[in-house]
Amino acid sequence: MSKSRATNHLLVIPRWRYALVLLVMALLPAVVLKHVAGLQVIAGTDHGYRFLQGQGNARTVRTESIPAYRGLLTDRRGEPLAVSTPVVTLWANPQILSNSASDLAPLATLLDLGVRQLKERLARYGGKEFMYLARHLTPREASKILDLDIPGVYSQQEYKRFYPSGEVASQLVGFTDIDDRGQEGLELAYDDWLSGVSGAKRVVKDLKGRTIKDVGLIRSEKPGRDLALSIDLRLQYLAYRELKAAINRYQAASGSLVMLDVRTGEVLAMVNQPSFNPNDRTGVDTAAMRNRTVTDLLEPGSTMKPLTVVAALESGKFTPESVIDTNPGYIWLDGKTFQDHSNYGKLDLTGILTKSSQVGITKLVMELSPEHVRDVFERTGLGQSPGTGFPGESPGNLPEHRRWRPVERVTFAFGYGLSVTPLQLAMAYSVLANDGVRIPVSLTRVEEAPPGEPVLDAAIARRIRQMLITVTEPGGTGTRAAIPAYTVAGKTGTVHKVGKMGYEKHRYRGIFAGMVPAENPRLVTVVVIDDPRGDDYYGGLVAAPVFAKVNADALRLLRISPDSLPENQVVEHRDRRRPGDPT
Repeated sequence: MSKSRATNHLLVIPRWRYALVLLVMALLPAVVLKHVAGLQVIAGTDHGYRFLQGQGNARTVRTESIPAYRGLLTDRRGEPLAVSTPVVTLWANPQILSNSASDLAPLATLLDLGVRQLKERLARYGGKEFMYLARHLTPREASKILDLDIPGVYSQQEYKRFYPSGEVASQLVGFTDIDDRGQEGLELAYDDWLSGVSGAKRVVKDLKGRTIKDVGLIRSEKPGRDLALSIDLRLQYLAYRELKAAINRYQAASGSLVMLDVRTGEVLAMVNQPSFNPNDRTGVDTAAMRNRTVTDLLEPGSTMKPLTVVAALESGKFTPESVIDTNPGYIWLDGKTFQDHSNYGKLDLTGILTKSSQVGITKLVMELSPEHVRDVFERTGLGQSPGTGFPGESPGNLPEHRRWRPVERVTFAFGYGLSVTPLQLAMAYSVLANDGVRIPVSLTRVEEAPPGEPVLDAAIARRIRQMLITVTEPGGTGTRAAIPAYTVAGKTGTVHKVGKMGYEKHRYRGIFAGMVPAENPRLVTVVVIDDPRGDDYYGGLVAAPVFAKVNADALRLLRISPDSLPENQVVEHRDRRRPGDPT
């Protein structure tokens, strides 16, 4: 066989081998396609598409919380008292964030921290994946840091509470903590109502933790519900202004003022001094955060005398014309002397209230059952919680002795030996103002006045109001509470403060409780000036002027017509009330 023929024989490919190669090449795409399908389409395959998707999602897909907007707090006319503003919180992953001084320097500068301080914080959280860098930054402040594009630094959206009225309504409204949960005041009392429910969504993030796109909504956030308070911010401002001025003028330790709408029981103004700014609580004394009108107890003193006279009239033993001989201006009882400022001689019941006669009240009380006097006090709301739901609300203290000693009977009728809050005292006077009907007090806006509960005889309540008008007229102890063109009914009170060794000789509380217009009362206001320094400390000198100034402006703002003008001076005016104004 020649060499060329042998070579040709070697180049001949068997048919079966050729067919095999073609078959393998034909099957190869199918095998590849099957493998790809197993990775991306077919379920149940080991390390198939579900496995790969899970691995991919674990590295890129995250669930983010959607913060919920906290409900708005407003006054009765819709003026905002507490609003939530969007802010940015920065956090870091200490396992990703570089710990080198050169990398941390620009971040520390913008955070207003030292590099060493920042490194120490990172070291404390070294084994964790989350650490706050800064809470509640403005978007502009946060963007300066985020623009540095530092690996391991991230942001999240939150809300921060802002209080437009500042310290004017701070003790009533309260405040929230950094996590937007109520901590004091009505923010705490209505936290469940105001708080929203956070939502959630899935997002895709890159290796630097930046959100690339939203994948889908898991659940929508649910905003908190709004709440309209009973106060009128206009009245709140003027009450705050006058009370603060009085505290400064008399160098007093503290003060409180509360104003009620007689017909609805709504609190139209509630202020305290000292106060605080809820927007900046740095270094604030916790005592300034107390809503003293609701939580602090005091002995009401002579402001209880009108209720004692109610008991006298209810007993049937006395009439408004009954005459009590107060000569010689003092009375000795059970080893204690009760003395008037002057010898007033013979006084009827009106005169006893006009002059705030200790001797006159003493002689009245000794003819009355002490249980009856206490019952009158209790019926008007003393010794019971007002039921507003305010945190720390005090029920006061209304003692019930098994055996009343003569001195206890008298001092109790004077307003000593029992404790009330300014709000409770206002409640009691609102019963007199409302013809003997007791209406629940409310710190939220009332859409319809409640029916109330009759607790005193209407005729007696009206007669006591007529008696109390004389207190603010010439010859009375509360002339500085008078308001031109309006009748004012009220009562002064001056009580000794209690110290470690008993009653302090030269420390007092000045109180005035009253109602306007007295003929048809619309407003009841109580003013307390605690521990005024100087010669002026009587309730008629320090508290009554505040009452007059606040109520004079309130009557004008609420467009309540005068009731003490000659008919030819009464001018009709068009009603310009806005929604939410007291009716």
